[in-house]
Amino acid sequence: MSLTQELIALIRAKPVSDQDLQQAALFSLDAIACAYAGSATGVGEILRGWAAQGDMDGKRQALFMGALTHITETDDLHRASVTHPGCVVVPAVLSMGAKLGSSNEQMLIAILHGFEAMCRIGAAVGPSHYKVWHNTSTCGPFGSAMATATLQALDDEQALNALGNAGTQSSGFWQFMETGAMSKHLHAGRACESGMLATELAAQGFTGSPEILEGKKGFFAAMCADPKPQKILDDPEAIWQLRLTSIKPWPSCRHTHPIIDCALELHRLLDGKQAQKINLKTYQAALDVCDYPEPETEYQAKFSLHHTAAIALLDGEVGLNSFNPEARARSASLRRQTSVSITDPYASSYPVSWGAEVIALSESNESFKVSRKNCRGDPELALDNDELRIKATGLLQHGGLNEDQAGQLCDSVLSTSSENSLVSIFPGFIKHVTG
Repeated sequence: MSLTQELIALIRAKPVSDQDLQQAALFSLDAIACAYAGSATGVGEILRGWAAQGDMDGKRQALFMGALTHITETDDLHRASVTHPGCVVVPAVLSMGAKLGSSNEQMLIAILHGFEAMCRIGAAVGPSHYKVWHNTSTCGPFGSAMATATLQALDDEQALNALGNAGTQSSGFWQFMETGAMSKHLHAGRACESGMLATELAAQGFTGSPEILEGKKGFFAAMCADPKPQKILDDPEAIWQLRLTSIKPWPSCRHTHPIIDCALELHRLLDGKQAQKINLKTYQAALDVCDYPEPETEYQAKFSLHHTAAIALLDGEVGLNSFNPEARARSASLRRQTSVSITDPYASSYPVSWGAEVIALSESNESFKVSRKNCRGDPELALDNDELRIKATGLLQHGGLNEDQAGQLCDSVLSTSSENSLVSIFPGFIKHVTG
């Protein structure tokens, strides 16, 4: 059997509990709320203008929603694979589920399957892959394909073809970060669309490579200098990868979150004292992606260890307005007194743990230190259901829903016992954001 065949068998053999379905509903709500919020941004306005031109079938609408979901940097993150599965898998399932009239349970199981495929393959690409390739974009098509193959009840051979053709569409470079270009959002949308296309073709008998992962001219050979193929099938009886995924409390790159978590506590410890210097201790990948001491755009600020540490320390909170020109101007003096070093245990613990340490020196030369092995939103320190609902409601309202509408949408998504409350979510979203 090929790796893809074994992965499909592993996923389809895993039992699904009521708690698994409830968790899938929570992650669905998180992704949906992120999409609404993304529609109310400048990048969202460009995408809405594109969507208004027409020619929007279900796959293109899913691309549209996936791209919007990834804009505000509030979507979920799976640490071991360094992927954002929700922005790829959830729009694909909602789009196809609306088309098929699927039940809530069918859609939530499909989401579990999609997360599992995307995250297991993402964990296997090796650390070198992430230096050039955006894992969400390269591994995302597998997740979208597996999820929609489940929703369409494709047999094992058809699912194998779907994943084979999903993998051959893998793409997405980090080069956009050099100028703060908008490509990252396209990465999420295209990964979503590519997997759906692969599944629809597989349902018609269109074949794909069964050895797309391990073949001599396949995914690992082409894109991974140090792959770890065994990660795909490791620990088959573990809980679903969706339940090992983090939900973000703050709207910035997940690599900045342990820094933010520490800095927010330092803000409380300083108790009104002013910090004059900051020392950040982190792991290599965080510096590789988030080394922007002088962020020139809002998006670069979301990927700046220096800015996020300074603004969290100054304000004692981090929100959607923490990256605009005014916030960047306020953080300038302190972030220029911020240093970053790669230090154990954070360096050696990554990617199992994404930790950090922040040391602040006050104007009176008092030193304050806070460290994190994990941070808020990780499975070890998960947001509770009330916190998740508050986050979702805020994002939905940012996206133009009123309080009652936001509450009703939350209820619809979280009502896992309702037979088909999810089928109206996608068309309702498309109608809202396209007017």
